[in-house]
Amino acid sequence: MLKYDIAVNVQTEYLPHQSTPSESRYVFAYHITITNCGTQAAKLLSRHWIITNGDEKIQEVKGGGVVGEYPHLESGESFQYSSGTVMDTVVGSMHGSYQFIADDGTEFEAPIRAFRLSVPNQVH
Repeated sequence: MLKYDIAVNVQTEYLPHQSTPSESRYVFAYHITITNCGTQAAKLLSRHWIITNGDEKIQEVKGGGVVGEYPHLESGESFQYSSGTVMDTVVGSMHGSYQFIADDGTEFEAPIRAFRLSVPNQVH
């Protein structure tokens, strides 16, 4: 078992009731579970997202915590939250990282693998 090991699981959802396709406004939610798989407890400090739309336009988002919280995770604990993004194309992707500080003072990064955001039944 690794000392610093954070797993990130993402589920996405298109929100048609908040979207306006005629204005190229597509709203997506993402539901995240962050699990401390390591042996060292750690606190999430910040996030860094890279959001890419279907036209390869990139938007970067950086900030402290997630949804106003800075969860502290003991070994084996998880934290869940939901957030969202608005795109001007029917398909896009996100990836990034969370920055953590372990209880022993070591700062480390937890990568977030790329995930797809897409309106159902669209070909792109």
